[in-house]
Amino acid sequence: MASLTNHFTNIINRYAPISLGADLSNFTRNERVALSKLVDAGKLIERIYLRQKWKGNEALHNQLLNSNPRDEKALLVFNLLKGPWDRVDGLVFPNFPNTPPHKPQGGNFYPEDMTKEEFESWVKTLPEEQQRKAKGFYHVVRRREEDDVDGKKGELYLKPYSEEYKDLLSEASELLKESSKLVDDKSLSTFLRTRADSFLSNEYLDSEVDWLKISKESRIEVTVGPYEVYTDELFSIKSAFEFYIHARDFPFSKTLEKFSSSLQEVEDSLPVPDEYKSKDLKATPIIVVDQLFAAGDVAVPMTAAYNLPNDEEAIKRGGSKLVIIKNVQEGSFQNLDLLSSNPNLYYRELSLGKYQKILDPIAHSVIAPDQLQYLSFDAFFTHVLLHEVAHSNGPHYTIGPNPVTVRSRLQEYHSAIEEAKADITGLYAAAHLLKIGLLTAPSIEQFYVTYLASAFRSIRFGIKEAHGLGQCIQLNYIISQGGFAYDPATSRFNVNFSSIASAVSNLTREILMMQGDGDKNRVKEFIDKYGGIKKEVEETLERLEGEGIPIDVRPLYEISQELMKYES
Repeated sequence: MASLTNHFTNIINRYAPISLGADLSNFTRNERVALSKLVDAGKLIERIYLRQKWKGNEALHNQLLNSNPRDEKALLVFNLLKGPWDRVDGLVFPNFPNTPPHKPQGGNFYPEDMTKEEFESWVKTLPEEQQRKAKGFYHVVRRREEDDVDGKKGELYLKPYSEEYKDLLSEASELLKESSKLVDDKSLSTFLRTRADSFLSNEYLDSEVDWLKISKESRIEVTVGPYEVYTDELFSIKSAFEFYIHARDFPFSKTLEKFSSSLQEVEDSLPVPDEYKSKDLKATPIIVVDQLFAAGDVAVPMTAAYNLPNDEEAIKRGGSKLVIIKNVQEGSFQNLDLLSSNPNLYYRELSLGKYQKILDPIAHSVIAPDQLQYLSFDAFFTHVLLHEVAHSNGPHYTIGPNPVTVRSRLQEYHSAIEEAKADITGLYAAAHLLKIGLLTAPSIEQFYVTYLASAFRSIRFGIKEAHGLGQCIQLNYIISQGGFAYDPATSRFNVNFSSIASAVSNLTREILMMQGDGDKNRVKEFIDKYGGIKKEVEETLERLEGEGIPIDVRPLYEISQELMKYES
């Protein structure tokens, strides 16, 4: 028992606590009531996601909640990971019966005994509309177990999310409707109402467009619904429920508006033939927010920004929206000088974000000392922004006759190669925007060095995870092109400023063309070639672990205390 407790302590220590909240004094009383109802809806979304990740997740969670005495460390680890598996260590709850050593590849979107071949053969027998749903975001696949006969498995069938999670979605729908009547902003009210309807109808397209239309004047930003496909490691097609409540940062959002108009400019400059470029990209709204609460598909490492929706039909109809979560990246203070005068060291620590707690110490361990002068929070923040914008760049459908989604062609390789695409295209975009003068700072040297340090931050998430694998691919490729170099005498990495630009351009071209061609075998070969951890990288990762540098941050939400303050 003591060794298991120590194991949980070690996992918790990998994620530095960060206090997340915002000043709610300018919110109306009705808006604060709405926030309380939205938090309750988020807790329901959390339960839906636990079901989606693994069929035994809820039972394990209930066991941890109701154990006497309750093991608070075990419960915290479960809540951070959203299940019994760590991305690096595998199973961390070995005493729970019937728990597989690794998360089922298909989560709980498919029968655990279903093979890819069975799914693909079954889909071919379906009518066209049913095929679309089987390969779509919003239906689970189940097996008619009552038809099992003489060892022969029962047939597969589709079940919409609205039925599979009806007990929780019905209650969440009511809470969204109640909240829609309380918020001041009409566009937010419309989204909450239509998203509530989507939970019951299983039709999400209209409410996705309504989410994109939430006014720039709304004090509250809400993202709720089935979005990301990382949990489906089998095909990358089934979307998981997630939930965010944010308070909008109006001044910072205004500052970043200039990037919204640069999407087509970057697209036109991409180092690929014209047929791989989009000609009618919609300007991406960019909003900056402070996170108040999150639930569902939000396991650590914490999201610093997101670009949604992922539904290609919704993107064609309404474009996409980029949300930058400032307090996760930067911490609670815009002016970090304030920290030096705060005598409460613990509070100061809780006020620091990803950059100060994670990236800065990694850089000082990994980067050649003479290049540390180029480490920059602004470069980190701006590249996160450009990464999310770059998800909109490049082909989303295959090139040539009878185009289909890139996602459907690349399947289990899509998430990792898409994350690599966004990272490297974002870095390419930074150089281009500096060249044409739309960006004047940070310098390109700051972008490159900060990007190199951040590569180790992402790889520490584990290469079984899309962001970690995507970053590993980039690091190995750029090293092979001479853009990055390792000095065995100092055990440090550095940027070769004479070679890095061509390496970035070459990798951007390779990935975009692989996506446009939709050649799954070629992508697999590429990932096999560049997706492994080299000896010098492994030794560096071990050093970071030995130095006790956290992998990421973990949230301590202040919203309950903030709401209570205004009720009293």
